[in-house]
Amino acid sequence: MRFFRWCLPVLSSLLALPYVASAHEVYVLSHAEVEVGLATQPFDMFAVMQANFGQFAFWGFIAFVIISGIFLISIIRPMEALFDPFLRRGRKYAPLIARVTVGIAFVAAAYFQASFGPELPLLETYGSYTPIMQGILAVTGVLIIFGLYTRIAAGVALAIYCLSVYLHGKYMLTYTNYLGEIMVLLILGAGHAKIKGRDIFARFARWLEPYSFAILRILFGVSLLYSAIYAKILHNELALQVAELPLGHAYPIVHYLHFEPHFLVLGAAIVEVLIALFFIVGFEIRFTALFIEFWLALSLFYFGESVWPHLILVGIPIAFIFYGYDKYSLEGKFFKKGNREPIL
Repeated sequence: MRFFRWCLPVLSSLLALPYVASAHEVYVLSHAEVEVGLATQPFDMFAVMQANFGQFAFWGFIAFVIISGIFLISIIRPMEALFDPFLRRGRKYAPLIARVTVGIAFVAAAYFQASFGPELPLLETYGSYTPIMQGILAVTGVLIIFGLYTRIAAGVALAIYCLSVYLHGKYMLTYTNYLGEIMVLLILGAGHAKIKGRDIFARFARWLEPYSFAILRILFGVSLLYSAIYAKILHNELALQVAELPLGHAYPIVHYLHFEPHFLVLGAAIVEVLIALFFIVGFEIRFTALFIEFWLALSLFYFGESVWPHLILVGIPIAFIFYGYDKYSLEGKFFKKGNREPIL
């Protein structure tokens, strides 16, 4: 019973959070507001949970029913048989979508002079070497988009990511989604042909090929999980500021949703953690990907944010919608029947 008491709140705000897909509060708040949020002591989320337990139970029950219903529908054999031809044909396009996504993201980073996100401007990081880094990002992105020297370009992208880890430390856990895409490129290359060759690298790539999308799935989940913990739990004043900001509209989010701001932030934190865990373990992958796309679109509309930092968050879920379940995912391992797999 204690497990369900905690699970229901985790699912509570699943249907009512327009900014759940974006854990990057630094995209919305000014630098000064971010500094204030980081310096402010986080509010007690457990106390908010206790004070609003009735609402948690209500929304949690609704979310539990919806998630359970989607799961049951997804594993019904007639439904799997109906959608199986479409799902199998779409799977081959997943590597292409993943490759083009990360390529466009690198080109956009070069154009907007920031690495991975606008809070990491090239000028502050590389100083007089900024034009060189811009060129490297642009060329790397173009090569990846067109599938030219893909593994070499992915190696350069990996070097950029490692350099960013050295410069920015554990904050780069926010962008392990990039790392996952880079790993897929290193393993699959351009992704439109079988891995050929007898050298050590080719044999190593063939050995890792079955794990490629499992690696992407887990690292994407890690990025979502760290972002949720960082901005919604450890520094939840950041999310509270976002909930109370009337960005792009006359009123803040809480005015439209009629939730107390602290309760809304708590719900957002719980839902983001749940989404991350769904990806990490491989549960309801397509449904979770569609959920992210829908709320991300609403988030971009409401806050009027720049689109380019979210390209990676748009492209990866689309790739998962096409790819579905790898055999190391929870549903892929226990609910895949031959070539057929759960729909959502």
